[in-house]
Amino acid sequence: MIRRMDTWTFYSGPMPLVEVTYAPGVAESQLRELGSVLPHLVSKAVECPEEPYDGALRPGDVEIRFRRLGPLDRGGLDVVIEVKSKWFESRAANRQQRVDRLHEDIRAVTGLRDFGIYLSLPSAAWSQGD
Repeated sequence: MIRRMDTWTFYSGPMPLVEVTYAPGVAESQLRELGSVLPHLVSKAVECPEEPYDGALRPGDVEIRFRRLGPLDRGGLDVVIEVKSKWFESRAANRQQRVDRLHEDIRAVTGLRDFGIYLSLPSAAWSQGD
């Protein structure tokens, strides 16, 4: 983990990309817990035949960034989680069910209540060195 000012980056690799924006009142312990469970829960939520999840995260699987809301940011939720994962037809066909299940799983594991999740499936490509 790398910590820079109000930003934490948990490196497990970069696909999918997850950005967590949080209000100043959210406890650091909640954010750390969220950071520890998100790689598995997000991977489970976006798994598909084209990118199966075997339960063993490796470099190149998930990258999570945390960003504290600034004085000019506006929002009504304590935490907003944005998930970007490459578009596949099999993944897109049931995206609402995927994001609903992810929301339920995060709520059950972390106890967070005032949060939302935005799942985006862009047409994308990724390259990573060794």
